[in-house]
Amino acid sequence: MNRSARVVRTCWIASLVVGLLFGSGCIKPRITLFPGDAEPLEEYTLQGEGKEKILIVSINGFISDSHRELPLYRRSSMVQEIVSHLKKAEKDPAVKAVLLKIDSPGGSVTASDMLYHELSRYKERSGVKLLAVMMGTAASGGYYVALPADYLVAHPTTVTGSIGVIFLRPNVAGLMEKVGLSVSVNKSGRNKDIGSPFRQATEEEQQIMQHLIDDLAARFLTLVTRHRTLSAEARAEIAAAGIYTADEALRLGLIDRIGYLDDALQQAIKLAGLADNARVVVYRRAEYPDDNLYNPVSGRLAMPAIHLVDLGLAEAMPPLRSGFYYLWLPAWSE
Repeated sequence: MNRSARVVRTCWIASLVVGLLFGSGCIKPRITLFPGDAEPLEEYTLQGEGKEKILIVSINGFISDSHRELPLYRRSSMVQEIVSHLKKAEKDPAVKAVLLKIDSPGGSVTASDMLYHELSRYKERSGVKLLAVMMGTAASGGYYVALPADYLVAHPTTVTGSIGVIFLRPNVAGLMEKVGLSVSVNKSGRNKDIGSPFRQATEEEQQIMQHLIDDLAARFLTLVTRHRTLSAEARAEIAAAGIYTADEALRLGLIDRIGYLDDALQQAIKLAGLADNARVVVYRRAEYPDDNLYNPVSGRLAMPAIHLVDLGLAEAMPPLRSGFYYLWLPAWSE
């Protein structure tokens, strides 16, 4: 038997043995071809040599408390990941300031409120100065999570605002009528299936949903007025859930300054009373070559996505379920 044949035979036998062990339950497979969020957070210095630290935490993308199951890879929820950063920072007395780098259109009402709560608690427990710098978009829930910050900086081209609530749900009633399908429902009360995608909402249901939306929007506005000093005119204007440029946001009092990321760092140094050579650090689960302030990734990237046709829809369509959102997503509007 030649060498090639022996190699093939050995591989075939090994595969058979492994398959039998898996099938018999003797071995439970644990595939980690693309290790990611299971790896511990490690500190990396981006710049500075001082003992005191400024931690940068990125809030990037759709705000959710749901994890993502990807092929051969599990991605933690944003809430879980940010809380992990805060807990690690709380154990380090050298961290004197945290800079939130926000680029998000918002997300679910509850996930946004969870982050707001966790950031507020961290700030109270640690006494650390908390700042936020808004990048491309910091709208709706993206602005909501910035509210605990002592100082808000917006990039000159930031889009922010959209201080309000939207209730999203699919509606396939018209399609079902066209194809002759229906859904039978037995319920304990006339409003038990409110929000059903299989029929049009009644007038009573519309009123109930609007009441819920108004309550959630009122909470958002109350928090904004608690954290920001706004005129009566500004409060009335933002109640319409408009979207604003950085200049308009500064005029309304929604932010404190327009500037760049390095301007936000200088403000953090000033507020925390740090030396100019304070260390700027991040927590990552993997080391990146040529790392810098603009890298928003903390975990190891998963397997590269393979697309036959890439239309960019994955970025434009976050994982939405029926529910209430602090979210600015104009592509989904009617």
